Amino acid sequence: MLFAGAISPPVQLHTLITGWQTDWLSLVTVAVDIALGTGYVLAARRLALKGRHWSPWRTVSFLAGIVTIIIATDSGLASYDDSVFSIHVIQHLLLMNVAPILLVLGAPVTLALQASGRHTQTTILRVLHHPIVEIITNPLVVLFFFSITMIGYFLTPFYQFSLEHPLVHDLTHLHFLITGCLYWWLVVGIDPSRWRLTPPMKLGFLAVDIPVGTLLGLALTQATTSAAPSFHTLADTQQGGGLLWIASELFTFAAIGIVVFQWMRSDTREAARGDRRADADYAARWAGQSVGPDVARAGVDLELTEVEVVDGRLVNVSRPGGPVNDA
Repeated sequence: MLFAGAISPPVQLHTLITGWQTDWLSLVTVAVDIALGTGYVLAARRLALKGRHWSPWRTVSFLAGIVTIIIATDSGLASYDDSVFSIHVIQHLLLMNVAPILLVLGAPVTLALQASGRHTQTTILRVLHHPIVEIITNPLVVLFFFSITMIGYFLTPFYQFSLEHPLVHDLTHLHFLITGCLYWWLVVGIDPSRWRLTPPMKLGFLAVDIPVGTLLGLALTQATTSAAPSFHTLADTQQGGGLLWIASELFTFAAIGIVVFQWMRSDTREAARGDRRADADYAARWAGQSVGPDVARAGVDLELTEVEVVDGRLVNVSRPGGPVNDA
């Protein structure tokens, strides 16, 4: 790093703009990020060639998440992440909140299922059904690791240990991102999941985690010793704690807004599906036919993606053509 050995050096705008990381691991990270973004765009393009619509807002959201990861780990921010605590907090927030929210709103799993062939769809569904995946994505497990990551990292000696060992430091970045994606996938994500939370449950999920951010922010802003005396001043630690506290609360309220918005759209779609079922029933009766469950179901599937959760299990709903639900 540019400021190795310095304790909370002043942040220079020039370094933030031009201090891109050029070590081999950073270059590999950028290459992987670009590959993921390219794969997403190609999948959306393939779906378009099938005559099906994919929301451009989802594409923008996913690509913005990729850019956020690159900024957090490979831009000039990374030049200060082991020397300036407030910058490290910003990096932490980008990797655990901003990037994951943008990525899950892009619905990459749904896109992969919509754009891929039968074999790939089956493979993806098997992975999502795997017992290990179901345990890792269990809401209680996710909430525990998300909360313990925030507290355990900043309020224990592990923080300074990670700064003293670059590889451990880089692995914590990956842990932040994965943990954040799992958390926000449950809260604001629209991809299929074994653990499908209702909107009230999502709001409760967010409410439970509010005290965690508050306690962590208080502990850092009122600290009497630096989070890592060899790297940061006490004032830097307190400033970073205040930033973490405020930003965490803002992200929580923003997420509440997203959940409420999705809830309202869900109610609107359900009403529309009910109208279509009624229309199908009326049309069938007018023709002197009885409406079986398959016919009634077809009226609903017009608005569904090819993947649903039925009786707590992921299923693949095949249907040729038709628009992809953008909600």
